[in-house]
Amino acid sequence: MACSSCAADKGGPTNSPAWRRALWIALAVNALMFAAELAAGILRGSKALQADALDFLGDAANYAISLGVAGLALGWRARAALVKGATIFGFGLYVLLSALWAVSQGTVPHAEVMGIVGFVALLANGGVALMLYRFRSGDANMRSVWICSRNDAIGNVAVLFAALGVFGTGSAFPDIIVAGIMATLGLWGGAQIIRQASLELRSSKPSIGNSMPTAEQSI
Repeated sequence: MACSSCAADKGGPTNSPAWRRALWIALAVNALMFAAELAAGILRGSKALQADALDFLGDAANYAISLGVAGLALGWRARAALVKGATIFGFGLYVLLSALWAVSQGTVPHAEVMGIVGFVALLANGGVALMLYRFRSGDANMRSVWICSRNDAIGNVAVLFAALGVFGTGSAFPDIIVAGIMATLGLWGGAQIIRQASLELRSSKPSIGNSMPTAEQSI
């Protein structure tokens, strides 16, 4: 599930070497799984796999922003988060529309591929969640990243159930239903990030009154 409470959106990130190392590993795993799951979803016609790839995209962006701009001013962090939110929202919209299109086509995805890729995705997210488990009691940044990984592992279980549903019924509807739910959550998460980033961006800009020099300053 795309995370709307992400580490890059909050202030005061830790600079612990262990924490940064964990983020780098999590970034690499999520970026790799995003590419692999998206390709498998497109090639084998699974909308649920494409929707699940949305989670990996959101988390990879989360970790990248945390590493790249967390130490910068609020305005720059808000801009980066705005780009992330727009990307997640756009991809969620694509998955939702493609799921609706699949309903009219009646194509059935490959349940075996869905199950295998979904299981690998579960291992990836579960491994990242376990790696970040020791940071769960840290500050809000640490806790939010761990919660996102934990929730994504739960989303992978939904993909496995969709694969079982497709295999048992021979119908694409279990895949489409799961894809629709996950894509909707992605749209909601992306919208939440965009809204929060927009508010932070506005708050980071000095007001005209505050930017005007006073009479004493101009003397």
